[in-house]
Amino acid sequence: MTPPNTHPDWLRRMYPFEPKSFSTTRRARMNYVDEGPRSDEAVLMLHGNPTWSFYFRDLIQALSPHLRCIAPDHIGMGLSEKPQGYDYRLITRIADIEALVAHLGVRRLHLVVHDWGGAIGFGFAARRPELIKKLVILNTAAFASPWIPRRIALCRTQFPGTLLVRGANAFAWPATWMAMHRRKLSADEKRAYLWPYNSWANRVAVDAFVKDIPLEETHRSMRILREIEAALPGFSDRPVLLGWGGRDFCFDRRFFDCWRAVFPRAQIEHYRDAGHYVLEDAGPDIQRRIAGFLTAN
Repeated sequence: MTPPNTHPDWLRRMYPFEPKSFSTTRRARMNYVDEGPRSDEAVLMLHGNPTWSFYFRDLIQALSPHLRCIAPDHIGMGLSEKPQGYDYRLITRIADIEALVAHLGVRRLHLVVHDWGGAIGFGFAARRPELIKKLVILNTAAFASPWIPRRIALCRTQFPGTLLVRGANAFAWPATWMAMHRRKLSADEKRAYLWPYNSWANRVAVDAFVKDIPLEETHRSMRILREIEAALPGFSDRPVLLGWGGRDFCFDRRFFDCWRAVFPRAQIEHYRDAGHYVLEDAGPDIQRRIAGFLTAN
């Protein structure tokens, strides 16, 4: 079903997609982009925190003449519903994506994952490995790591973390400049990234995402993350493109090296001067590389 236009004209100029929506098994409205030829083969693009499907806008426009492109906004993010009492856990987010893919009838998938989209995407892939064809991995993780920047560790706390993230927007706003290095986001790009998170209520999932980072073995999402990590070698026979911004303040060289160990035959695109928002920072260079990789037979 398609809801009425839910984004303003200034945003539509950069994000010219008709919003579509799907009701998850927990009855929350998930917004998603579905562009390109109608086919049971598609590119599934999964964002992290605090971005939304806007992050993939240029890649969608590059790929959609050739391939179906599906880019959801996780519940609580982007143009999706932002329920205050939703179960904002990794296991629920994986189930949401699995339900969306089943709803759309997709039978062959190429995954493009960034940030928390890595754990969500590979969590889905572990459940439905027969669907997965090619993998594009962009500054993300799908395995446990004890390392976390201090600024994110602070946001992960109940106090003052929640006050900072939901009250002062001290996660989404700093990301608009901390996640870049080669260039700066334009004023309109910054505005677009922040637009869905304009109030305490609308930052509920930004805060929940940070709280759901599993560091301790007792963390509620550590078990499922360990299961995802164990499943990764099962995808070593798939074509993999590892696209990486080398100036990422969070997913640094340690994470890049872990991925290279998991997928030693992966094709590598390393941009040493690009930041965490590598699709933004490396721009047309990485978009052309991804498009060539995904459209090649």
